[in-house]
Amino acid sequence: MSENRVLRAGITAGDLGGVGTEVIIKALADSRIYDNIIPVVYGSAKAFAFYKRGIEGVENFSVSLVQSAAEAAPKRVNLVECGPEDIRIDVGRATAESGAVAVTALQKAMEDIDAGDLDLLITAPINKENVHGEKFPYTGHTEFLAAEREGEPVMIMCSENLRVALATIHLPVSEVSAHLSQEGIVHTLKVLNSSLIEDFGVVAPRIAVLALNPHAGDGGLLGREEQEIIKPAIEEAFGEKILAFGPFAADGFFASGAWKKYDAVVAMYHDQGLTPFKTLSPDGVNYTAGLDIVRTSPDHGTGYDIAGSDKADAQSMRNAIYMATDVYRNRQRYAEMSRNPLRHYERDKGRDVSASDLPEIEEAL
Repeated sequence: MSENRVLRAGITAGDLGGVGTEVIIKALADSRIYDNIIPVVYGSAKAFAFYKRGIEGVENFSVSLVQSAAEAAPKRVNLVECGPEDIRIDVGRATAESGAVAVTALQKAMEDIDAGDLDLLITAPINKENVHGEKFPYTGHTEFLAAEREGEPVMIMCSENLRVALATIHLPVSEVSAHLSQEGIVHTLKVLNSSLIEDFGVVAPRIAVLALNPHAGDGGLLGREEQEIIKPAIEEAFGEKILAFGPFAADGFFASGAWKKYDAVVAMYHDQGLTPFKTLSPDGVNYTAGLDIVRTSPDHGTGYDIAGSDKADAQSMRNAIYMATDVYRNRQRYAEMSRNPLRHYERDKGRDVSASDLPEIEEAL
């Protein structure tokens, strides 16, 4: 392998009034994590000192101030200061000041990525309301990264037993249908399929696609998006050798356990995918596929209601850090294996599979 070194991981602290700083402290308090990463945290030294006092068992935790990731040293927490020294820490509240620090943290982390001084990006949760403005005209991290890296990323919620990608992300439910298109769903399927292969090491991934309407539209009685947009997208993707199936009515799909037969699921909108995911997969990870950088995030929000009380569980943050390192190394492994690929031969020597075979294959699954 060409990439066995310890990786430099940029970790943005998110909203200072939420649980972000707390879960970072708890995750990095375990010394074993330094065998995998050199952490570079972008946040507030005052916030770290403040939250540390309220966390049991982290007395030996400390940070070392650096100007950028280029100065980061191994076996310690390197902190890039992103706010004024005298910033007020308003626990459990969204403030303009904490939002400004969150934006500055993201910007400084991206500068270090662009300089080649970071391998990974892990982002603690932000409050979309207090970061949104002239300097951050986005509805979330994914949209920000899409603009910064000039890509069309796909949000995938990941755990050991379930992956859910979203065809649309942060939209009002009333606008979801208008934003669905055959082209967009095919794009999501292509990015997801490539990510499953290159980032997660899945061979010939099988992808389930959910319907938008109840009962998958009931033949058009409850909506025609399935017939006019989603099904044609599945057939187009299948014609390009992507094993996509559906559309499935979301309630029955998850209630019956059908999701266990697939390597990933595409949901049409945010809550359709994240509600079952968070129910079935505690401590999951938000992964942004389709970018030239590796970015993960814990699957929870700012947690204002428990901030500063030592109640925040850091397992999702730990999982986000470890998943980022795994994805990075999987990408390196895939690039190395495919550098001089041998001629591809079909495992089955019969006729090529076409979209017309989809129902038969789906039934076999």
